Amino acid sequence: MSQTVHSSGEQPDENRRDFLTLATTAVGAVGVGCALLPFVDSMNPSKDVLALASVEVNLANIPVGQAIKVMWRGKPVFIRHRTEREINEANEVALNELVDPQSDDARVEKKEWLIVVGVCTHLGCIPMGTATGETRGDYDGWYCPCHGSHYDTSGRIRRGPAPLNLVVPEYEFLTDTSVRIG
Repeated sequence: MSQTVHSSGEQPDENRRDFLTLATTAVGAVGVGCALLPFVDSMNPSKDVLALASVEVNLANIPVGQAIKVMWRGKPVFIRHRTEREINEANEVALNELVDPQSDDARVEKKEWLIVVGVCTHLGCIPMGTATGETRGDYDGWYCPCHGSHYDTSGRIRRGPAPLNLVVPEYEFLTDTSVRIG
């Protein structure tokens, strides 16, 4: 079999073969990338899930000394507009008296607003103390009647079987009268 050799010494079939291999590989890689894109995109959260990721709350309608419950990610969140007395009580507690030591300043962004996830850290019950007239426990915060956990005005566990304080969710104040949780 005779092959034609060019002046450069290369055989034309090798140049052609290298080009075809490179072009085929490039087209194949682009094709695989385009085929994988819908699968990767399907792993992103849907719009209804993203809508639950955060909730904005108008604080203007919560009088001092009252609390409300809002839902966020399927969990209740307690928002309490604390009185000066409640703020002072929370600040006067010695940290060595607490089961889960945490200062009040570490739990609030603005001292008059306490925002905590309303799920008891013992067995996941929902403590009482948000609605008017509900039992607020021995420390004027929240009380879990299922197993007797008492939380103070900063949402810290003070008595009972709960091992941890009520969780403080991620939140930010958008204005003086609105907050975004999540």
